[in-house]
Amino acid sequence: MANEPRDPMPLEEPMFILENGEMYRNQTEVKMSQIVLPCHANYCGELSAGQLLKWMDSTACLSAERHAGCSCITASVDDIHFETTIGVGQVVNITAKVNRAFTSSMEVGILVSCEDLFSDRQWKVCNAFATFVARRTEAGKVQLKQVIPRTQAEQMEYSIAAERRRMRLIHAEIINDLLSSCCSQTVSECLDYQDAVPAERTRVESVELVLPPHANHQVSTFGGQIMAWMENVATISASRLCNAHPTLRSIDMFHFRGPSHIGDRLVLKAIVNNAFKKSMEVGVCAEAYQGGEPLRHINTAFMTFEVLDNEQEAMHVAKDTARACGW
Repeated sequence: MANEPRDPMPLEEPMFILENGEMYRNQTEVKMSQIVLPCHANYCGELSAGQLLKWMDSTACLSAERHAGCSCITASVDDIHFETTIGVGQVVNITAKVNRAFTSSMEVGILVSCEDLFSDRQWKVCNAFATFVARRTEAGKVQLKQVIPRTQAEQMEYSIAAERRRMRLIHAEIINDLLSSCCSQTVSECLDYQDAVPAERTRVESVELVLPPHANHQVSTFGGQIMAWMENVATISASRLCNAHPTLRSIDMFHFRGPSHIGDRLVLKAIVNNAFKKSMEVGVCAEAYQGGEPLRHINTAFMTFEVLDNEQEAMHVAKDTARACGW
């Protein structure tokens, strides 16, 4: 069963009344509602995180394209923390709207909530911020029109969006610096832990052939599909460490480095970087190739998993799997 919070939030009102009495609704707002069917669920009867990521990406893309007036592609998705799980038979409500537009990119805010049709209650599952880039048209590079915030909430998101954009631009540099500094750690240092599990045991590599059903309306691989494939191999990797069914709790930023297309082979790799008292971090990357060409880096992310008990509380990772040597 899904983890339902004790204090559900009220259903969100689609319209706002401005100070002058005018009824207002954000023109970039897009809503999607999906009932969770068994085909969307994982082994625990809960909505798979990969399917949710696909729905979130679709909704956000439609919002971005409504504002841009042209095709848009996913550039990145910020950190996501999943507060609850969603069960079969419940409804997923996703709202997306453009917070701020820059030259050719824009930030789209995404709110995901779960609705129980029998109790008429709704609660927050997660929120995220995605960056989309408007694709060039025949007329050249797109110059996006500015977003005009009308409500207090929109003004706040508009102001903070600039700082979030600055953080995204330095995110890759920070990660690269961290990876470089970690390279000095030797295998012998990892093996100092008597209960350490070799990271190699958790390594997963899987290949997916990009077919037409995996493509978006621009004939490129659907960003949500790539994220779903990455979540799949990361879950397998985490399962090999804990010997149980892990639950995805958070994702440390998807960053698309380049596109892939129909006919590409996507190589998805995952490995447990480290395990902690009640969680484990899995590093996952996606690369693409066609024929004999070299691999192209498509995406990288870090995912945190937990193993939940019957009360939906995080359990201790077993002592003999308490640590894994990093990637």
